[in-house]
Amino acid sequence: MPTAAARGRILLVGATGLVGRAVHAVLAPHYQVVTAGPEACDRFLDLDDCASIVAAVADPGGEGWAAVACAAGLGRFAPLHTIAPAPMTQSVYGQALCNKLLGQVNLALAAREHLRDGGSVTLVTGIATQHTIPGASGFTMANAAIEGFARAAAIEMPRGIRINVVSPGVLAESPPPVFELFAGFEPVPAARVAQAYLRSIEGGQTGQVFTVW
Repeated sequence: MPTAAARGRILLVGATGLVGRAVHAVLAPHYQVVTAGPEACDRFLDLDDCASIVAAVADPGGEGWAAVACAAGLGRFAPLHTIAPAPMTQSVYGQALCNKLLGQVNLALAAREHLRDGGSVTLVTGIATQHTIPGASGFTMANAAIEGFARAAAIEMPRGIRINVVSPGVLAESPPPVFELFAGFEPVPAARVAQAYLRSIEGGQTGQVFTVW
């Protein structure tokens, strides 16, 4: 049976979060997992900083990543009536559009040159894409754009590289304020979400959204 190192290396962005920790636990027995994030990780990566994304994805060993997976992305909740027209840098929507959306798009674009043939990219959205709640218009907008990007990118990725999205529901491990926002939604364990990442990485599908609701 091949060792974790023999099966290849995976760059996992957001490994310190609820989903990221569960994904790490699922992948670590099978792959050499390299973590990336703004703190407490093997490599520094800030989704707001394109240069840090490019540097973190760079593969000095030259063997190529087996996969690049993201379990991170920031945004803000705000009732629509409180949101005024504003340029990107001042808009309430700016964080979701710059961090969660463009940060993950930049991650996928940077990963192309450093993934081995047949490797994969896995991005993350969330249940608010289709099941909206008050105050989440920024997340819904960013999530929908990420999923649209993945579908479009899938037909242009080189060398058999695949790209998919995992869309988690409300996590069972979330703090109580989250359940107040998503009243009536059935929580899902982070470990179940992690299985969708494994499916994206080891399956043959591309341009798909794996919902875990």
